[in-house]
Amino acid sequence: MKDISDIKPFDNKVWLSSPTMHGDELKYITEAYETNWMSTVGANINRVEAEIASKVGCKYAVALSAGTAALHLATRLAGEKLYGFHAANDGSLAGHKVFCSDMTFDATVNPVAYEGGEAVFIDTEHDTWNMDPVSLSKAFEIYPEVKLVVVAHLYGTPGKIDEIRKICDEHGALLIEDAAESLGASYLSAYSQDVDESTGRRKVEQPTWRETGTFGDYNAISFNGNKIITGSSGGMFLTDSKADADKVRKWSTQSREAAPWYQHEEIGYNYRMSNVIAGVVRGQIPYLEEHIGQKKAIYERYKEGLKDLPVSMNPYDSEKSKPNFWLSCLLIDKDAMAPAVRSDKNYLYQSVSGKSSPQEILDMIATINAEGRPIWKPMHAQPIYLSHDFINSNGSGRGQSNAYIDEGEEQDVGMDIFRRGLCLPSDNKMTAEQQDKIIEVIHRAFQ
Repeated sequence: MKDISDIKPFDNKVWLSSPTMHGDELKYITEAYETNWMSTVGANINRVEAEIASKVGCKYAVALSAGTAALHLATRLAGEKLYGFHAANDGSLAGHKVFCSDMTFDATVNPVAYEGGEAVFIDTEHDTWNMDPVSLSKAFEIYPEVKLVVVAHLYGTPGKIDEIRKICDEHGALLIEDAAESLGASYLSAYSQDVDESTGRRKVEQPTWRETGTFGDYNAISFNGNKIITGSSGGMFLTDSKADADKVRKWSTQSREAAPWYQHEEIGYNYRMSNVIAGVVRGQIPYLEEHIGQKKAIYERYKEGLKDLPVSMNPYDSEKSKPNFWLSCLLIDKDAMAPAVRSDKNYLYQSVSGKSSPQEILDMIATINAEGRPIWKPMHAQPIYLSHDFINSNGSGRGQSNAYIDEGEEQDVGMDIFRRGLCLPSDNKMTAEQQDKIIEVIHRAFQ
């Protein structure tokens, strides 16, 4: 690690992305306390559901305990729509494959396993670091029977969602949109939210800006403690279908039937958001655009401050997308990478003059009391999913090398980004002076 002993550490830690409170949160929490609406019903829940639905541009929002809960119930809905009712001890996707984003947090894909399905991971593209439409098309060639796709928008940057939606429609596949990281981000889409009843496909229209969380057949967002706005926890299921919203409300409150006793005809869950957590979210909603502006300023300062280094920032399509800039990330140029290796839990790198590696930068940032993190490790490389197929634009990404024939460089965009990338401190309470010091440390990493 390069020497930065002359740089004074921050007295208070600069976080990757921590909650930013404004005061109204406490008012609504207190209101829940004083009116004794402390459980999973109350004015806060009703308000946040209405306000988020209006903000995102969907008809219904169901407040849940976590974004993961929203993704799970979305996955179950999709499975039951595709394959029908299932036994209580079976998942709705039992015996079926599902195409999933590869470079994402595991909460995106684990619900497929909850429902007994088998995730097949789709490689990433360089332009936005999201699911690659070319690889998705290839996956349908290999597995034409698949009828469900789960896509995530990484670090607040919309993926190529029109292309993905079109491919899903062509193959009669449902789409689950994980917008947990991208609340407030938007995409210039030529697809309507309405379905053409004669074709069963989304209508094509004049391109309009639409927020993420409206492109899937089922959609999820998160209010986890590190998100753009937070409830300390919590998430939402988003839909234009009243029937789906009602079903999710029922499932999330243990699937009670309309009987004077506890009658259960479907498996249920304790997934509903509490009125207390909803009070925090309610107090945060008015500040969403302010937080996005602060995050964008952080991204732009990094981009300007690091422009003389052999690095680039996490990319986005400036003509078709408006990210929420949740996390600012850095990618080291290939020829500027110092030797570095990682095992499942440990790492080792060489400190080389003029070059650096993600872990060296992260270690140097940590030395001055600031928090960065590695890029999400792709799902196909996680030990729990090593037996699952991984598809890139050439076909299966497993077993790409040949001991006897030179077949060229192996293609794995997600692992390349993981190997060369890192998430920078992106807390919207970070001052410009603090960020300048972090930028100076990154410059030292390449000395």
